Amino acid sequence: MADEHWVFGYGSLMWRPGFAFAERVPATLAGRRRAFCIYSVHHRGTYERPGLVLGLAPGGSVRGMAYRIADADWAGVYAYLLEREQPTETYIEGRRFVRLADGRRVEAVVFLSDVHHPQWAGALSLERQAELIRGAVGLSGRNEDYLRDLVDHLRQEGIRDRSMEALLGLVEEG
Repeated sequence: MADEHWVFGYGSLMWRPGFAFAERVPATLAGRRRAFCIYSVHHRGTYERPGLVLGLAPGGSVRGMAYRIADADWAGVYAYLLEREQPTETYIEGRRFVRLADGRRVEAVVFLSDVHHPQWAGALSLERQAELIRGAVGLSGRNEDYLRDLVDHLRQEGIRDRSMEALLGLVEEG
């Protein structure tokens, strides 16, 4: 519909969107996967002690949440998303089709990892990810709490992400 917009979330946007929405629907994005692939020097770390945050890395698919935003709310929601998701411009705003749980296919705004950005961490081993996450703290709190919240909320939504669960296990062991 011309008077609505969609946003796809795969991390904290799933449980803490922070904006008004008209509809919230489980959705899948093909061609990208959830990964701790971005060095965080703002929300979950600092320049002196970077942490890691989620990104949509190339390959695979990812289950998340799609939000339909009414046209009347779009300008404010969009401004909020840019401020929230782009503090260091590590993401590339894009529009991709997502498949909603009810079968609809809609185009949504997504924030894709910029593999050419200096904060791109790439495909780190789970052990290295755990080292970076353990002890990192930024403006939004402890990196470990972000990972734990992610795993807990994914489970609440019925999503098993074995790599995130394994990562949390390594962080908690350390």
